[in-house]
Amino acid sequence: MDDVVTSPFAAGVLASLIAGLATGAGALPIFLLRDIRARVQDMMLGFGAGVMLAAAFFSLLNPALAEGMARFGAAPLAVTVVIAGFLCGGLVFYGADRWLPHEHFIAGPEGADPHKLRRIWLFVIAITIHNFPEGLSVGVGFAGGNTGSGLALAIGIGLQNMPEGLVVALALAAEGYRRGQAFLVALLTGLVEPVGGLLGAGVVTVAGMLLPWMLALAAGAMIYVISDEIIPETHRKGFQKEATGGVMVGFVVMMFLDVVLAQ
Repeated sequence: MDDVVTSPFAAGVLASLIAGLATGAGALPIFLLRDIRARVQDMMLGFGAGVMLAAAFFSLLNPALAEGMARFGAAPLAVTVVIAGFLCGGLVFYGADRWLPHEHFIAGPEGADPHKLRRIWLFVIAITIHNFPEGLSVGVGFAGGNTGSGLALAIGIGLQNMPEGLVVALALAAEGYRRGQAFLVALLTGLVEPVGGLLGAGVVTVAGMLLPWMLALAAGAMIYVISDEIIPETHRKGFQKEATGGVMVGFVVMMFLDVVLAQ
């Protein structure tokens, strides 16, 4: 039992599961609230974007560069591997965004033939695109052996998942879905994170030499999602300054967690 608890692979999968469940925990107020102001929603989503942004730099790219130097020795080779992983992460989720039919609550439908699916499934796919790289990053973080960095990632991702879960549930309720159904969808979309955690932790556990590349890939995926999906959504109702304030707060919270826990 102790071996399971202390295994980086098991810890990564478990932590990504807990972080994913935070989406459902954040959606619980849907049973009490009728709505929250758009200004507050944009601030909450901005907070999540700030957490992800700081996590990409402090918890993923910095360790990726350090691991690259430790494993390859030469700085040019190490940074080239990290750059390749970073760009691959962005390209993977560019492809997902381009070819998977999905719908944003404000921007509307995107991807291939979005009108062929019911709107609730389009929303689910959109949220899944957001959540998968988060679980991937937690799994890779723990599997790399740096428990402090992995823990900071899991806590930060869990914190940003809570307001995201509430915003998702409220948006679905506003679209006419029952509150119980809206909560269940928010909960289920969070459960894609342990799938990402399982993949990330499994790849790194089997092939440790891929750790710098996988850390950078997770960072690239997160940066793509932040820039292409989350921040534009928070700017469409005219509350970009409030959303930017949320980004700033989320960034410093995640920076604090990473510096304190990764020691």
